Amino acid sequence: MNFSTRITETSTNGYSPSELTDYDVDSLQFELAKTEDEIQTLRQVLVDKEKHAADIRRQLGMSPLSNVKQNLSKGWHEVQTSAPFLTASATLEDVRHSDVYVRTRDGLSHAGQVTSSALSNMGVVIARRLAEMSALPLPSPARTLSHTMSVPTMRHSSTFKSFEEMVGNVKVSSS
Repeated sequence: MNFSTRITETSTNGYSPSELTDYDVDSLQFELAKTEDEIQTLRQVLVDKEKHAADIRRQLGMSPLSNVKQNLSKGWHEVQTSAPFLTASATLEDVRHSDVYVRTRDGLSHAGQVTSSALSNMGVVIARRLAEMSALPLPSPARTLSHTMSVPTMRHSSTFKSFEEMVGNVKVSSS
């Protein structure tokens, strides 16, 4: 399309709408309508092609899930046969058979067994001691707590003031 030579590149799209002739505006509107119609036609063709492909897949017994599984399987196979994966696998295999790895594995296994045994023995000893303690009588009847001084008197005691200072110091240092 040939447009008027008076069109200048002054707007964001390169043309100033105020400088277009009526003929240019009509031509552009026609071109836009034609392009939008072609886009719509192409979308419809694409939808029809996708439906046709889905029908063919269904006739072949292929479901969307089997398609995904096949793609994943193919991708995993490509990863497993790639040079970086093969190099890493060989390196890990070498490490797995190295003397340091074997000694570390065996040492950790032994430490786990010893720890498990120690914890088991400790549990038995604690259970036995608790059983012994539950069989003993209480040394005296349970006592109730009673205040020997009033709350206002307690507030003015040196113990309370010392405790109050410690709490205040903790509060100030944590701020």
